[in-house]
Amino acid sequence: MVELVVLLDSDNNPIGHADKQHVHTTDTQLHLAFSCYLYNDKGELLITRRALEKRTWPGVWTNSFCGHPAPGESFDAAIARRAQVELGTKVADVITILPSFSYRAVDASGIVEYEFCPVHAARIDAPLEPNPTEVMDYAWVDPAALAHSARSMPELLSPWMVEQIEQITQQLPQDHSGVAIPSALRALAGM
Repeated sequence: MVELVVLLDSDNNPIGHADKQHVHTTDTQLHLAFSCYLYNDKGELLITRRALEKRTWPGVWTNSFCGHPAPGESFDAAIARRAQVELGTKVADVITILPSFSYRAVDASGIVEYEFCPVHAARIDAPLEPNPTEVMDYAWVDPAALAHSARSMPELLSPWMVEQIEQITQQLPQDHSGVAIPSALRALAGM
């Protein structure tokens, strides 16, 4: 099955689409993606360890899940779809926490991730049934401990998650005043 990703220009405007398998190379074109952090009623965040079969950053701990909206697909629909595909779960109460996040990172194999990747958070709304081709392990973690790990041991985590946590810590308290922020995100941001 062909999975299409939305290609972007330098201003993050759509300029076409391409097969995901042909986009992630040593010369990856900027494209649309998203990251999502799941939290539970205990105030914990879900982190996942990428399956060894993943093309980039195999075996690395990262945020709950990521994905690429298909052409014409909303972020909410893409988040719901990828939550089911990667984690076998459902989500609720999706909020955008870093609407302008983007990054470029090079894997040890030379494969480049180059994405405009708004960051979202959602409450888990069904049991987890991780897909082993996507996720080899997972853990519910204390948000403050995760923020500490991102600062003290960034090499153990995906580069995008390290950058996201840094931006969440700096921007969340200022950018979301008056918005109901889940306790897990407040703890991650040190609020």
